[in-house]
Amino acid sequence: MTLRSRPALAGVVAVAAAVSVATGTAFGGSSGSSVMGTGPNSSPVSTIGSPGVGDPLFPLSGNGGYDVRHYGLILEYDPKTRRLDGRADITARATQPLTRFDLDLKGLTVKGVTVNQAKAAFHRDGQELVITPDRPLRKGENFRVAITYAGIPKPLTFGPVRLGWTTTDDGAFVFSQPHGAMTWFPVNDHPKDKASYDFAITVPKGSTAVANGVLGGQKTVHGRTTFRWHQQEPMASYLATVAVGKFKVQQYTTPGGLKVYNAVDPREAAAWPALKKLPSVLDWASRLFGPYPFKSAGAIVVHSNAFGGLTALETQGRPVYPSSLSPRLMVHESAHQWFGNSVSLTTWKDIWLNEGFATYVEWLYDEQHGGESAQKTFDRLYATPADNPLWKDPVAAPPRPKDLFASGVYKRGAMTLHKLRTTVGDDTFFRILRSWVSSHRGGNATTAQFIRLAECLSHKDLGPLFHTWINTQGKPPQP
Repeated sequence: MTLRSRPALAGVVAVAAAVSVATGTAFGGSSGSSVMGTGPNSSPVSTIGSPGVGDPLFPLSGNGGYDVRHYGLILEYDPKTRRLDGRADITARATQPLTRFDLDLKGLTVKGVTVNQAKAAFHRDGQELVITPDRPLRKGENFRVAITYAGIPKPLTFGPVRLGWTTTDDGAFVFSQPHGAMTWFPVNDHPKDKASYDFAITVPKGSTAVANGVLGGQKTVHGRTTFRWHQQEPMASYLATVAVGKFKVQQYTTPGGLKVYNAVDPREAAAWPALKKLPSVLDWASRLFGPYPFKSAGAIVVHSNAFGGLTALETQGRPVYPSSLSPRLMVHESAHQWFGNSVSLTTWKDIWLNEGFATYVEWLYDEQHGGESAQKTFDRLYATPADNPLWKDPVAAPPRPKDLFASGVYKRGAMTLHKLRTTVGDDTFFRILRSWVSSHRGGNATTAQFIRLAECLSHKDLGPLFHTWINTQGKPPQP
């Protein structure tokens, strides 16, 4: 995510094996009723999935008891009435015995729910859609949930930003970071539970519907056009997007086989010069960090002032820009495809792994394209007075949700990476970044894992460096 001024909103196999964890995170842990185990010393086993994964900043985001593998979303949207009709087909695996489980859904009217094609009972409890299957699900069982729903989606408010499904004068678009996905489909709404996606989006003829992934085709019947999109690689729910509008569309395939799809509101024609640079930006980043992690790329540029200070979000493979697009902004959101999208955070307190890294990629791009060196950028920021908000909170532990996108997360996060670079040297630094991306590709990771990787590859004790720059309040001393 990028903010106009970023204010506070309140090849190494042995190394990879040593510092990485399995990317298929199990969503266990719950509270509620239980059943006794079968062994003589068995403990009670919960059969109710928890209404949250216990994220320190957003405790109700996500749900326990299952792991989603795939979302199939069938959507029909009428820009005139703003009505969304949807069906979500969700394939998941139970990580514990389940007599009941939750999905996140805010607003909208649920018409019916089935589990494994059998009608299931359900009720609403705040943002929770509570589902009771007609029979208990066994631990390890694969199951399928189908939910039909409809209504006029309403975005959430997060500081000056509006999250989720947002209408425009000719359609709609979606920004969901950190928890807006639940405004437009039933979802296990936390980055820990990544899944693949299919979208079938029907809109009036003449409108275009864009989503993540590769376009699988479009067909017009009786004045309505259905666009089909397939996102094969695992994706966090906040990175899922849909945009509907009267877009000008550009499609091409790069020499390396990457499918590019750009959809630009005609009123935002100033974006096209920057978009011409997208293939070269991705090639440059691929040389530094490893192969581009997805099969598609591009951009969605919409005409809207709905988000106040927000200028962009790194929606997977195809960032959304609700203002004219600049090359520097494109570099930042493109960097997120490696740092944040392919390698995703485990808790929202680790947001610096997304934003600090993407900000430092901006510095690297400038440095290697005739601009200011990363050292000069660091020095300029370090000259900021000690009472500046930049130094207020620990980067690796934003204390409140409104601090999630504070300037320090971006700038001091990038400064931390520069300190790491000057400490270990360029060769080791870039080897750390490439190993980080390759060992956690398609999964989730933590700050602690990054520190362990950096220490392992550099053969240095980096604890004091990271403690000073990301875990303490105040301006760090500079030798």
